[in-house]
Amino acid sequence: MPVVSSGETPAIVNGMSVDVEDYFQVSAFEDVVDRSEWDSIPRRVDANTRKLLDLFDEFRVRGTFFVLGWVAERQRDLVVEIARRGHEVASHGYAHRLIYDQTPDAFRDDVRRAKGILEELAQCVVHGYRAPSYSITARSLWAPQILAEEGYRYDSSVFPIRHDRYGIPSAPRHPYRMALTGHTLLEVPPSTVQVGHINLPVAGGGYFRILPYRWTRWGIAHLNRREQRPAIFYLHPWEVDPDQPRLKAGTLSRFRHYRNLGQTEPRLRRLLRDFRFGPIRDIVAQTPMEAPVAFSAAPQPVQ
Repeated sequence: MPVVSSGETPAIVNGMSVDVEDYFQVSAFEDVVDRSEWDSIPRRVDANTRKLLDLFDEFRVRGTFFVLGWVAERQRDLVVEIARRGHEVASHGYAHRLIYDQTPDAFRDDVRRAKGILEELAQCVVHGYRAPSYSITARSLWAPQILAEEGYRYDSSVFPIRHDRYGIPSAPRHPYRMALTGHTLLEVPPSTVQVGHINLPVAGGGYFRILPYRWTRWGIAHLNRREQRPAIFYLHPWEVDPDQPRLKAGTLSRFRHYRNLGQTEPRLRRLLRDFRFGPIRDIVAQTPMEAPVAFSAAPQPVQ
């Protein structure tokens, strides 16, 4: 499997993103920790996010922080600090509810509330959104219209893979404009590589922790050199926190959440040495506004 030499500097700047949520707020633990309990649980998101901010400063990297509105309300100084250090502040919604489990009205209220909180704290317009657990799927294709109507310029929620919780496998793999009524919204999907007719994830998160580092390294190098495209990478603050409390959950959820937590920071350091990264807003600014892509409940593959 070809890899990038650590001495090489790819010309393409990839998108670095952080989904700012705490360890007990992940979708896999929804049946374990009720939202009514969130305020009673000691929070670790502030310290973990600041650890990432310091690491990015060390490597002179700026990224996009998709901040949960619930977190922003309680860690107001953290949002101010993210903006002060030159990163893009974007929205992860307010309450970390899966979109396909909400009504359109409830979703609108959620993203509107989060946007208002974040803009007040960051003192800038919030353009980007990422859904909890990438939950814009065939069941929730009404959501992009609402995002555009609420003033978001881009979304990063449609994962073009097959997964038990999320994904639209036939969606385009690279940024594209969604066909909406009276509005424009750019979709910036998490990164995949195409092997045969299957899209395989190289975007970060659990894939970054669980799979060997060389897989992510090869995938991003392939995107940059063979496809001449930037990768969209993501991680969570709790992924650099191997000492977080262990919650009682199903075997699969525990494996996905806790596997290789101690490897995230050293692997991330390697990644930041091997590739160049910047905020997603820069990729959005450089993406041409081509013909929009229309989705139905069963979207057709885009060539």
